[in-house]
Amino acid sequence: IFLTEINELGTEALSVTIVNINKCLQEFDRRRQNLVLLGAAKEAFSMDFSNSFTFTALLLLISLISFKFLSAKLRQKQRKNKYHPVAGTFVNQLLNFKRLHHYMTDLAAKYRTYRLLSPFRNEIYSSDPANVEYILKTNFNNYGKGEYNHSILRDLFGEGIFTVDGDKWRQQRKVSSYEFSTKVLRDFSSVVFRKNVARLANIVSEAANSNETMDMQDLFLKSTLDSIFKVAFGVELDSMCGSNEEGKEFAAAFDDSSALTLYRYVDPFWKIKRYLNIGSEAALKRNIKVVDNFVYKLIHNKIE
Repeated sequence: IFLTEINELGTEALSVTIVNINKCLQEFDRRRQNLVLLGAAKEAFSMDFSNSFTFTALLLLISLISFKFLSAKLRQKQRKNKYHPVAGTFVNQLLNFKRLHHYMTDLAAKYRTYRLLSPFRNEIYSSDPANVEYILKTNFNNYGKGEYNHSILRDLFGEGIFTVDGDKWRQQRKVSSYEFSTKVLRDFSSVVFRKNVARLANIVSEAANSNETMDMQDLFLKSTLDSIFKVAFGVELDSMCGSNEEGKEFAAAFDDSSALTLYRYVDPFWKIKRYLNIGSEAALKRNIKVVDNFVYKLIHNKIE
């Protein structure tokens, strides 16, 4: 085409044509450079986009991990805040065992709800009426005595209402409820309670008139035992006045057994002592034998 144009246009037009061709070549070269720049920009944009995407993903991953970590810390802190204050350890209970009721009452007045720590298990105590109602009434089925309490109390109380859960507890409660029905309370139990209260008041009055000291806890225990034995078994235990020597021995043995059983809660070595039959466990075994002999004799007499 170029040679044909030269022949047709002649020499004068040749220069114009060459100029036009140069312009076309320059335009072509400019566009080629633009395409090269465009390709480079596209590649650079792709690289920047890829790097930006990687950076964003990494940032999101770090943010997610940080959020998880902070959330876990926050939950842990919240859980720690939900723990009740530590009021002492089993060592404090052991040191205050002679005045344990007073010691626990002091703690309850100070903290209402608190924890006591021990090497094997921690315990929570509460005197808050809302907590007591929730545990004993609202959600009672969730708060059984458990194997720990059962293992401690079983030697003295056997499989009775104070040691068992579930169906066994319901059966024991049903049997016990017959003794405390409205009719029994009205026709018999209330009379027994009033009679023993009068005896107790008389003993306190005589001690007051003679300016003598007395053990109120011991008197309350004996008054309760006398009432329960008369209502449940029809037996005049008379441990308050001591007219029944056998009943007096039983009351003393039962009181000692209760204290020694309670001591198991603060003695981490009681199982070893029981196995070796030494110390407090040997004394508990002797007292339980007195209790069992009295109770089985009573059962045998009632069967006859």
